[in-house]
Amino acid sequence: MGKNMRIGFGYDVHRFIEGRSLILGAVKVPYVRGLAGHSDADVLLHAVCDALLGAAGEGDIGKHFPDTSIEFKDISSLKLLRRVLLILKDKGFAVNNVDSTIVAQEPRLAESIPEMVDNIAAVLEVDKGAVNIKATTSEGLGFVGRVEGISAYAVAIIQGKKVKR
Repeated sequence: MGKNMRIGFGYDVHRFIEGRSLILGAVKVPYVRGLAGHSDADVLLHAVCDALLGAAGEGDIGKHFPDTSIEFKDISSLKLLRRVLLILKDKGFAVNNVDSTIVAQEPRLAESIPEMVDNIAAVLEVDKGAVNIKATTSEGLGFVGRVEGISAYAVAIIQGKKVKR
């Protein structure tokens, strides 16, 4: 018998818009534009949610938190992440670790990453060392390189009850 270890992958993208704060990892990042979306458009947390839901075989955030629902209008994605954790717990899973990459030509994110890690680790009930966030540019290529938006990727490993082989 061994632990039921599962891996999930998440990806999200949002375009920049005027007149909105930029929220990444539940941190208000100083920048002249924010991201468009039904919720707070936190592209990092959306990718993390999708990775966790995928690992649990639970679809994606669109299934659980549809953008047609007024309940999720302008909601903090940290609240969505809390709900995702409850879905995992209900299925007998706990988070092992999360690794993610934010792809943004602008702004620079290094100073904001420690707070993002703190926020995610606290909600997922894991040590800070179990949450890794990297930031990179796209070397001026594509929609990110043209500073039209930001994308994020995440992988997550969850573990559950022991299973018989």
